[in-house]
Amino acid sequence: MKCLVAVLVCVVLTEGLVKVPLQKHMSVRQALKNRGIRIPYEDPLLKYKHTEFAGSANMYINNYADTTYYGPISIGTPPKSFQVLFDTGSSNLWVDSVYCNTKACNTHKKFNPKQSSTFVAKDQSFYLPYGAGSLYGVFGYDTVNVGGIVIRNQEIGLSTDEPGDNFVVAKFDGILGLAYPSISAGGETPVMDNMMSQNLLNTNLFTFYLSRGGEQGSELSFGGVDSYRYRGQIYWAPVSSESYWQIGIQGFKIGGSETNFCAQGCQAVVDTGTSMLTAPSQILGYIMQAIGAEEDQYGMYMVDCSQVNNLPTLIFVINGVSLPLPPYAYIGQHGDQYCVVNITPTYLPSDDGQPMWILGDVFLREYYSIFDRTNNRVGFAEAI
Repeated sequence: MKCLVAVLVCVVLTEGLVKVPLQKHMSVRQALKNRGIRIPYEDPLLKYKHTEFAGSANMYINNYADTTYYGPISIGTPPKSFQVLFDTGSSNLWVDSVYCNTKACNTHKKFNPKQSSTFVAKDQSFYLPYGAGSLYGVFGYDTVNVGGIVIRNQEIGLSTDEPGDNFVVAKFDGILGLAYPSISAGGETPVMDNMMSQNLLNTNLFTFYLSRGGEQGSELSFGGVDSYRYRGQIYWAPVSSESYWQIGIQGFKIGGSETNFCAQGCQAVVDTGTSMLTAPSQILGYIMQAIGAEEDQYGMYMVDCSQVNNLPTLIFVINGVSLPLPPYAYIGQHGDQYCVVNITPTYLPSDDGQPMWILGDVFLREYYSIFDRTNNRVGFAEAI
């Protein structure tokens, strides 16, 4: 996700004023000075000042193969840019650092705290496990800029060891977690919570628009809702556990037929950091049978590509509203004849024992999603 803003400065010469010929390679200020016209000096930094107190920010983020949504932030003074995965399924901010020399770190840009005049070290180490990959690191504090919103004294994790190969081919240099502080390693304050406590946002929420088909144009917004990214009504679901962005599911249908699987209640984590739709393991076989998928030698479920349009729509009933997931959303292109089903199993229940889903990118591409910290709720609207 790269956002490029071009600023054009224009001098308007109206009738009655002396028109100043601008010589090649001469600045507007110098040309006017030669004519005896003086422009008061203004600090160039003033053009950036509004961003620190912007109140809201829309930033374009990259879409890598419909599997990873990431974009730039800057850290330190002077600021250094890093690509981070924006993850609603975790709460810590960390980046690769010069303290780490594993293969995963050496293939990415590293933060050097000695090059930042605002960095403050913290004598605390951490370990972070993810669904895929893990890392060790140390904490510190520094200035962080996210989409033009400047956060002072933000806790940052600096990796010291990233074992294995999970992060080696990652398109990002770190992860920015957007979940609740209760699941933050080391009890560190998440980026969103610091935005809130430092009164940097008009409204304490953020939103995602995830592009489809590997195309660019995805968007992450802080402090406001982008009405150009969705159509129709926003449907809200209360957060059931202030840890992940967890909500309740009251029903699950396949092709319009109620399965009764969530009749006693299911839970779901709304997670931008998970590329698939993840279903409870006890219903996965039922879903695959209903859509006629077959398991291949690698454990992937496949369907005949020519039959995709005939597959059933999956419907989630959330807070009394039916949210459909059409077959083109959960089927991915794999080859000329066979297409992969982008649904994987999860084996762990929620804390209260109810079956757990993960509404990952497969689901979120269909719905503009709003994460509201003031009211502790998640909103869904049909994405454009």
